[in-house]
Amino acid sequence: MKVLIIEDEPPAARRLERLLISMLSELEIVNQLDSIETSVEFLQKSPDLDLIFLDIELADGKSFEIFKEVEVTIPVIFTTAYDEYALQAFQTNSIDYLLKPINEEKLQQALDKYQKLRGQFANAEASTMNWQSLLNSLQSPKKDYKSRFLVKLGDKLIPILEQEIAFIFSEDKVSFLMTQNAQKYPIDYSLDELEELLNVEYFFRLNRQVITRLESIQQIHNYFNGKLKVDLQPDRLKEVIVSREKAKRLKEWLDG
Repeated sequence: MKVLIIEDEPPAARRLERLLISMLSELEIVNQLDSIETSVEFLQKSPDLDLIFLDIELADGKSFEIFKEVEVTIPVIFTTAYDEYALQAFQTNSIDYLLKPINEEKLQQALDKYQKLRGQFANAEASTMNWQSLLNSLQSPKKDYKSRFLVKLGDKLIPILEQEIAFIFSEDKVSFLMTQNAQKYPIDYSLDELEELLNVEYFFRLNRQVITRLESIQQIHNYFNGKLKVDLQPDRLKEVIVSREKAKRLKEWLDG
C-alpha cells in the first residue's frame, strides 16, 4: 500500500508511521509533507498513491485548501482534534477520520473501512468529493471544555482554573478537586460528567475514582496482570491502579 502522510507535527507523523508499519505488511510511505503548499505541489504531479492521511489544521491553513488547487480522487483518512459531532460530515462522504492522539484500534478500524470502500474510488468521477461543502460543515467551533470551577469553602466561593487542578477523585460518592498546592475542595459534578467537561488533551480518567491532569503523573509502575500503578502529585491518595484494558490507552495518551 502506497501512503502519503500530510501532518505538520513531527511527533504525530512519526507515531502514525510507527503504527502503520506495525499493521501493514506491505507499506510504502511515499512522502511526508507538512503544509498546503508542499502538498499541492506534490499532488499536482499525480503520484501513484493508495491512501492519504491528512491533518485538518496545517501550519499554513486548513488542509481543505489543497482540494481547491488540485483534484484529488485518492481516498483520505483525516487526523484531527475535532470532536465526533462536528465530524459527522465525514461519514456522509464515505471518508474516515482519526481523533488525536491516534488510537491503534481506531486506526485498524479506519484501514478496514478503507479496504471495504476502496472499490468506490476506482472511478475518479464517483470519488470526487464536495470539499468546499465539507469545509463549511466544519466551521462550527471546537468543543468548549470547562476552564474553571466555582468551589465552596465554608461561606466562601472560590474560582479554580483548570490549570490549577492536579486531579479529581471520588470518595464516598462525593467528588473532590485537588489543586496542585494540595488544597481539597468538594465539587458538584460526578466523574462521568467531568470526563465530558475536561479537555482530553490534558486530563485522563485513570479509573472509576480518579481523573488526573497530565502534569500530576509522577511515575508509572507495572502492576499485576498487566495493570499499572500510578503515582500522583500531590501524594494524597492511596494506590491508584489502572486496569489492563485502560493501561494501553493511558500509554498511548502519554505518548501523544
